Amino acid sequence: MGFGDLKSPAGLKVLNGFLSERSYIEGFVPSQADVAVFEAISSPPPADLCHALRWYNHIRSYQNQKGSLPGVKKPLGQYGPAGVADATTGPAPAADDEEEDDDDIDLFGSDDEDAEAARLKEQRVAEYAAKKLQIGCVVEDDKVGTDILEDQITAFEDFVQSMDVAAFNKI
Repeated sequence: MGFGDLKSPAGLKVLNGFLSERSYIEGFVPSQADVAVFEAISSPPPADLCHALRWYNHIRSYQNQKGSLPGVKKPLGQYGPAGVADATTGPAPAADDEEEDDDDIDLFGSDDEDAEAARLKEQRVAEYAAKKLQIGCVVEDDKVGTDILEDQITAFEDFVQSMDVAAFNKI
């Protein structure tokens, strides 16, 4: 498996053919496989290799999130079509690097995230409270009954879930 040398036109042509039938190197979402191949390419593919160029621009848009993409980064030669020799000379990731990444994982969460979640919840509750439909009116009982008014308001089913009378003044 492999794409050959991705810094050469021949390797980019193999990549273009591989991506003519798929959106990503592996699976249906961007993954560490896409990051590994992206990092092996020195510059954007030429415009005549439209599938590779489309993929390159799409993966480049994930540049800030590449560490959070799913999957495990494998050596570059394990990606690509079968029958193509791996011509990459890049070093494989060291085991020490993987152990350092494990130190960044906080399995039990931190207080900072809880405070952020509480702040976000308070903000959303405040936004919801601001959207509630509250109407004040004075009803002349001889002309319009409160039951008729309630039926007219609740007829707007898309906008009104329920109705409560907060204060009652009769004229």
